Amino acid sequence: MAKRLTSVLGIDIGSESIKVCEVKSQGREPVVTAMGIIATPEGAVDHTGIYNGDAVAAAIKQVLSDSAATVSSAVVTITGQASVLVRTLEVPKMNPAELKEHMQWEINRNIPFAESTVVSDFKPLGNDDPNSPNMDVVMAISPQSSIDTLIGCIKRSGRSTAAIDVEPLSLARTLQTNYDDIYSNSTVCVVDIGAKTTSINMYHGSKLLMPRQVPIGGEMFTKAIADTFAIGVPEAEAMKREKLVIPESVASEGGVDGFGTVGSTQEFQPYNPFSDEPLPAFSPDPAVTGPTDFGGPAAFDPMADDTLAAPVAPVANLAPAYAPGPGDEVFAAISPVLEEFVAEIRRSVDYFRSRGGDLDVVLLCGGGAKIKGLTQYVQRSLGLTCDSYDPLRRLNVNARKLPPTFTEEHRVEFAVALGNGLHIFYE
Repeated sequence: MAKRLTSVLGIDIGSESIKVCEVKSQGREPVVTAMGIIATPEGAVDHTGIYNGDAVAAAIKQVLSDSAATVSSAVVTITGQASVLVRTLEVPKMNPAELKEHMQWEINRNIPFAESTVVSDFKPLGNDDPNSPNMDVVMAISPQSSIDTLIGCIKRSGRSTAAIDVEPLSLARTLQTNYDDIYSNSTVCVVDIGAKTTSINMYHGSKLLMPRQVPIGGEMFTKAIADTFAIGVPEAEAMKREKLVIPESVASEGGVDGFGTVGSTQEFQPYNPFSDEPLPAFSPDPAVTGPTDFGGPAAFDPMADDTLAAPVAPVANLAPAYAPGPGDEVFAAISPVLEEFVAEIRRSVDYFRSRGGDLDVVLLCGGGAKIKGLTQYVQRSLGLTCDSYDPLRRLNVNARKLPPTFTEEHRVEFAVALGNGLHIFYE
């Protein structure tokens, strides 16, 4: 946990960009005093974690200088398939000593990494039903080498690491800070669309219910455009930003079979580590985010009820079939990826509902959320209210060195960095 600070740097190291957000406490209210974004050095970070710590450190140092951030202590998220596993658990209510002993057992049996030396932590999520015999806990496990790499990056950038956090909890802080007036009693799905991966997290209010990460991101849209038009990735990225608009008349047809029957996307098959059956190519457990989400074996839980509680609620297809017309070539190029992307959100929603949950709203953030028409497309496809997530919605931004249009252009990309900066108000 971070020591008691009155200001901190929130740092989010992504595979495509690095975001920094300086947050200070002024009259017990958070104020954003610096923001910056810089391209991640090519090949330095991918969906598994950090590969080139020196290059990442140099980029962080540069963006801190460019943004005029002066705070020395940083809170940074650890992400990546080979770097962290995050899981929520329901365990019997127990006192702190009992919980510590039980969670050590849970952590030992859930280690998914080849590396034997790991760093782990857990946290009761709170807001439990006083009449329930159980409590909810979130745990995180990371290889020691990944932690050392991350701390080394921050140190070489000229800052010290006050705390290391995980993305679902960072997002929870921005949700509580900015949306408790709207969604404090609602169940919310926050979809953070990165370059290589997308995190799909369910919350009730700001309480994390289910984290999940899938290997689909904005980069796949760009590559689809590059392949279709036989152009380079930079040109395809520019085309995506300038010309791609998802038409208002289309929606994903993933919930409709060939006979026109509306239904769920597919069944969820629990993984049994004692079975001789081969693993499917990609069938992640939506309750787990981390290495197992990319096709590896999920941690086996002998206490889990692997039987779906109820049939999956049907998802209506709210728009007619769409045939691209003149000028819609860019949309046609990304349509297969878009269909797959929405199918992953749908699968998460289906799974969540099958476990007895319900959902009120979907909020989109991250660089991939800037695709024009995506919010409306997801809403039509899922039959759920969908909106763009604004991590700065109720915050005062008083940054000395910030271009006039910066916050409008990049606000949806800062949810995690800002959540790390808000660490000092919640820990």
